[in-house]
Parts: sequence; structure tokens; C-alpha cells
Amino acid sequence: MDEPPKPSLLERLSSLLLREPEDRGQLVELLHSAFERKILDGDALSMIEGVLQVSETRVADVMIPRSQMDMIDVEESPESFIPFVIETAHSRFPVWEENRDNVIGILLAKDLLRFYAEEEFNVREMLRPAVFVPESKRLNVLLKEFRANRNHIAIVVDEYGGVAGLVTIEDVIEQIVGDIEDEYDFDETEDNILADRNGRFRVKAVTEIADFNEHFGTAFRDDDHDTVGGLVLSRFGRLPKRGESVTIDDLVFQVLRADSRKLHALLVERRPEAAGPGAEA
Repeated sequence: MDEPPKPSLLERLSSLLLREPEDRGQLVELLHSAFERKILDGDALSMIEGVLQVSETRVADVMIPRSQMDMIDVEESPESFIPFVIETAHSRFPVWEENRDNVIGILLAKDLLRFYAEEEFNVREMLRPAVFVPESKRLNVLLKEFRANRNHIAIVVDEYGGVAGLVTIEDVIEQIVGDIEDEYDFDETEDNILADRNGRFRVKAVTEIADFNEHFGTAFRDDDHDTVGGLVLSRFGRLPKRGESVTIDDLVFQVLRADSRKLHALLVERRPEAAGPGAEA
């Protein structure tokens, strides 16, 4: 006699949720119960929790802060800013005029190919319209707008209309599925520590403290933490958001890349007044 077909994941979840949760906390408890009973795997549980979190997260919580935005002055010549475009390797760049609060459009890196194909190239004519969103907008609403309007990037403005940062569709999706890497991500490079053109250093969070000490001449202990990410997390006491920073001895650690689960990359620089290497932490 043939065995009855196994219930689908949807059917198993439905049976689990027959006891209707009264609030989000109870729903999360039921989902964790499903994980413990092997109805859900870890990845599915993580993504469902990410979906729930997105509806409560604001744009300001995940945006790239203004200080880290790579922007182009519309008055610059292509010969001047193309090396910058190549170095940063982004696909889209906000373009400003007169001051960085006046974003007049978005330049797609692929449109710069026309610069090499045409005798006359006008940056203004290449610009795509910029989309502006408030810091308070919820991520689930923004994601819906991104999908409806086929946008990939939005400029975040504060209550006074000034530029506070930018947010991409990738930033939103990462809150659901975790970190998304592409061929240009720093996470994909072999080196754990890279110097940038401003004398600062991009450091992967997985860098071992011993290697970090050797590079920076510091003496951070690795008794409790094996990696730089662990050291920084311990100082915050929580998972920090992108753009947040903490000073440890003579070094300033700023979060370059993080998702809702872990740190990925840090920007490290010495305090201006620091005269020597960091001391033991």
C-alpha cells in the first residue's frame, strides 16, 4: 500500500499556526518552536524574522550616512571623476550642484560608456531623476515603492530637507535575506585590510586580532575575542548600524557594512590627536 504523501511546508506551518498568536511576540515564539521541531530550517526562520523586522525598521536605520556617500559634482569634467567612479565601483552616483544638499539627479556608471563613444558628452543630459524619501519611512513601504517604480536607489532627507544619506534596494533586501555580495564588494577581496585614498583602512570584521595588531602596531588582546568584529561588538554591547562608530584607544572604528545579523566591514583610522600605536584593550 502506498504511503500517504508528506505534508507540504505550508500545510505544516498552517497546522502549527492553528493556535492563532495574539501578538508579534507570540508569532515569533511559534516560529522558533517550528524551528526546534524541524518544521522550519534556520535559513527560513531567519528570513521570516527579517520580513517581520522590515515592517518595523526605518530608512534611517539602514541608510548609508551622508559622510560615506560617494557623490559627483556636476561641474566636474568626466576626465576628473571617472577615476573616482572606477575606484569606488558603484553602479549609481548621486550628482550635486552648488552644495551636497542639492542633489539634481543620479548618474549611472554604464552611461559613462557614451563618454568614450561621443565627441560631446554632457553630464546633465545623462542624469536620471533622483527619488527622495524621509528618514522615517518604513522599509516595507520603501521596498514596495522600489518595486513599483523600478528604482534601485533613493536619497534620504532630514526634516529640514537636507541630505541625510542614501538607501538602495540591496540595503532593504539584506535586512530580509542577510548580506548580499557582488563582484565589487570589499568582502570578496583576498586582503582583509585595505588602505583607501584618504589614509584610512577598510577592515573585514573577520580579521583576526593578531593580524590586526601586526598591521596597526596595536596590542589588543584576543583572550575573549578572536576577530576585530568581536572586539567592536563587545564595545558596543549590541549589533551596531552602518555609520555608527566607537573609539578604542587611539583608533576609531566605523561600521561600513552590516546587516541585521552581523558585522561585515569596518573603516578604521587613527584619532587626529593620537601620537602613537594603540594600547592594550
